[in-house]
Amino acid sequence: MELTKFWKGKKVFVTGHTGFKGSWLCIFLSYLGANVTGYSLKPKFKKNLYDLANVKKILKKSIIADVRDYNKLFKEIKNSKASILFHLAAQPLVRQSYNDPKETFDTNFTGSLNILECIKNIKNIKTSVIITTDKVYDIKKNKIFKETDQLGGYDPYSSSKVCVEFMFESYVKSFFKNNANQILATVRAGNVIGGGDYSPDRLIPDIYRGLSKKKLYLRNPLAVRPWQHVLEPVSGYLILAEKIHTPKIKKLKQNWNFGPNISSCKSVKYIFNYFRKELKINLITKKIEKNIKKPETSILRLSNFKARKFIKWKPKWSLNKSLDKILEWNKKIKYKKPLDVCKEQIVEFLRS
Repeated sequence: MELTKFWKGKKVFVTGHTGFKGSWLCIFLSYLGANVTGYSLKPKFKKNLYDLANVKKILKKSIIADVRDYNKLFKEIKNSKASILFHLAAQPLVRQSYNDPKETFDTNFTGSLNILECIKNIKNIKTSVIITTDKVYDIKKNKIFKETDQLGGYDPYSSSKVCVEFMFESYVKSFFKNNANQILATVRAGNVIGGGDYSPDRLIPDIYRGLSKKKLYLRNPLAVRPWQHVLEPVSGYLILAEKIHTPKIKKLKQNWNFGPNISSCKSVKYIFNYFRKELKINLITKKIEKNIKKPETSILRLSNFKARKFIKWKPKWSLNKSLDKILEWNKKIKYKKPLDVCKEQIVEFLRS
């Protein structure tokens, strides 16, 4: 896997640039020399990577606005003169989707609908990567999911993303099937982890927050997830965008998994114990009994065969190394600028 000089000077539009993954994507793109325009709401939480790393200063333009505002979105995409678009803006939390399903569907579905309409009507956008989720698959069967498997979502978050996948397919077949100048893809990544994630209801941020209270509640300690460092799927998005932007390989489109090797699909308890050992802490844990009104997937694993075969992407860091990189990030930002620490890890990742 190698990222080339392709990105130098490229005009790129990123929605959701103030989020955890969006911030890492913008830092990566900036490092590769791209001119990035970001479009998103303000960071939802007081402590966040976007502000800590001062991501705004490395962007061509940062627009604080809502993807549900079609007229504003259209105007800003057109003005950016971008040829490549990454759509990450979303309400990304499963349990929050139970608390506010309307906001989840409005943001995830309507926001994506607006993006597709903008792409359809702004011919300057040649390549678009729509980020959905690994949770779009029908989880009735315990299996390693590949891109052609049946979709299905129980919770409002998963369901909203399934809706986006079906809408995407409709738009591709209706408006882009015979359009060789505009190529679109959806990408489904595993559970991303990394330095700078302070979101609620996520395991590793919860572990760090629990340090002060000496207590941590594990909602589902035996749940298995496809954990991967945020740089893994972000690098996959970049490689995919570069590949489908090249006329010779326009056939590479539609849906793509970016997940870790199966050896990195570990339980919540495994990650908790790793941090407890490395941080030398004695957290008290308490399992919260499963709430049948808010079910979550017990085991989730993704096949990365397609990405390996067709675009030569593959995971670089093991789960343990990814966890070590988080520990390192949190140590280094005590005496280094978070942006510099992010760049250091990107350089190391590219050399791996």
